[in-house]
Amino acid sequence: MSTPNASLNAERRARELAELDAGPVDVLVVGGGVTGAGIALDAASRGLSVVLAEKHDLAFGTSRWSSKLVHGGLRYLASGGFGIAHESAVERGVLMERTAPHLVHAMPQLVPLLPAMNGVDAAMVRAGFFAGDLLRLTAGTSRHTLPRSRWVTSAEVRRLAPTIKGGGARGGYVFWDGQLTDDARLVVAIARTAAAHGARILTRCAAEQVTGSGAVLRDTLTGTTRSVDARLVINAAGVWAGQVAEGITLRPSRGTHLVFSQRSFGGLNAGLTVPVPGERNRYVFALPAPGDRVYVGLTDEEAPGEVPDVPSASDAEIDFLLTTISSALTTQLTRDDLLGTYSGLRPLLDTGAGRTADVSRKHAVITAPDGLVTVVGGKLTTYRRMAQDALDTGLAARGMTAGECVTRRLPLVGAASRQALASVAAPRRLVRRYGTEAPTVLAEADDPALTEPIADGIDVTGAELRFAVRHEGALDADDLLDRRTRIGLTATGRDAAMPAAKDALATE
Repeated sequence: MSTPNASLNAERRARELAELDAGPVDVLVVGGGVTGAGIALDAASRGLSVVLAEKHDLAFGTSRWSSKLVHGGLRYLASGGFGIAHESAVERGVLMERTAPHLVHAMPQLVPLLPAMNGVDAAMVRAGFFAGDLLRLTAGTSRHTLPRSRWVTSAEVRRLAPTIKGGGARGGYVFWDGQLTDDARLVVAIARTAAAHGARILTRCAAEQVTGSGAVLRDTLTGTTRSVDARLVINAAGVWAGQVAEGITLRPSRGTHLVFSQRSFGGLNAGLTVPVPGERNRYVFALPAPGDRVYVGLTDEEAPGEVPDVPSASDAEIDFLLTTISSALTTQLTRDDLLGTYSGLRPLLDTGAGRTADVSRKHAVITAPDGLVTVVGGKLTTYRRMAQDALDTGLAARGMTAGECVTRRLPLVGAASRQALASVAAPRRLVRRYGTEAPTVLAEADDPALTEPIADGIDVTGAELRFAVRHEGALDADDLLDRRTRIGLTATGRDAAMPAAKDALATE
C-alpha cells in the first residue's frame, strides 16, 4: 500500500496553499530539485514545519538530466579530490543499502582494452579501479551490494558489449557502480517522503521577493499571491539560484546525452566506458537504461547567458559523442540512429577556474547578510549531504534548534531490503520503479486495459499514469510524460503516449 500521507495531488496542493494564511513556518525551501526536496525531507523529519515552493514541477531542472548514475567518486581521485570522492562513496552506499535500494542498483561498467590503448593506459585503468574498491571499503558498502572490480575475458567483453570493436580480443576491466532506475523518480520519492513527515510540497508556485525571512509565493496556475513568513529560508534553485539571491554568481556547464535504442548496441549489458582521445580522466559512457534504451554521454561545455527552462544539445556536442562512442564499436553510429537528446546545466559556483570541467563539484553553502541561505554545486549522488549541510548552516545562523538529522537511515517511500523487494507481488519492472508501492500501482487498474502498455513500444501502463496523478503530484501531461515517466525523451514516444496521459488527467 502507499505510504500514509505521502500522496501528492491537486486536492492536497489546493488545501496546503490555503493553509499558508495560517501563519509563519520554520523553513521555506525554494526549488523542487533533488537538493530542495532533500532539504524539505531533512527539515520535516527533524520536526520543523516546512514549505517547499517550486515554480514548475518536481525535478523540472538539472535533477532529471543526469546520467542516472550514483557515482562512487572514482573520477575525483585522479584530480586529488579525496574528500568529495569519499563523500560520494558514502552517499552511494546510503542510497543503495538504506534509503532507496528499490531505485538504485549495482551496474557493471566495462572498460575494454581497445586496440588504441597501450600498456600504460591499461595499467592506469586497473589502478583506478583498485582505488575505487578501496573507496567502497572505506565507505562501508558491502561487497554483496557492489562487487569488487575484476579483469574479464574477451568472451565476457562480447557478452557485455556485443558490438565492441575487435571483439574485445584483449579482454577488459569491470568496475561496479550504482545506477538509478530514474533520477526524476528519486526526486519525487524524496518529496513524497517529506510530505509524509508533514512538509507542504507546492509545485507551480513561484517564490518571488525572496529574503532571509520569507517570500511572496505566486500560484502560477491562478496568478494569486500569498506572503509567507519563515524563520529560515533556503535557496535551492539550482542554476536559477542567482536569480533568487543577489551576489550569487554561477558558471553553468552543459552536460548532454544522446538517446539510442538497444538495437544500436546489439543489447548492451553493462555501462561501456570509452576514453576521450587526448584527455586524461575523461570518458564517454554508453549506459543501458529502462525502456530498451541506451544513454550516451557526457559533455562538459560552457553555457553562458540566460538560463533556459529546457537546455538543448549543440551540434558540436552531438558530433563529439557520436565520434567518441563509435571509436569503440564495430559500426559507426550516426544521427539517423538517434532517438533523441537531452541536456542539463550544472549549477557550478564561479571560482575563476579555466575550463568548466576543472571547476570543483564540491557543493557550497552561502549565507547572505539577511540570513538567506543558498546551496549550489554538488552532485545528485551527494544530495542528502548537501541538504544536511545547508539546513545545519541555516539553523546555526538563525539560532534555531531542531532534532538530529536522520536522513542517513530514513527509507524513502517504497524502500525495503532487497530480500523484501524480491517478494513484492508485482512485476519486477514495477518493483524497480515503485518498490513496495508496486501493488498499489496495480490496484489503480479498475479496468484490465489499465494494466496494458499505453502504446506500442512503450512499457508504461495506464495504471502508472493514474498513480502519478493521484499520488505523485502530476498536474499535466508534461509532468506525466517528462518526469513521472521518461516517455517524452523521444518525440515519437511523446506523441504515442499523449492520449493516455490526457485520459489519466481527465479521470481526475
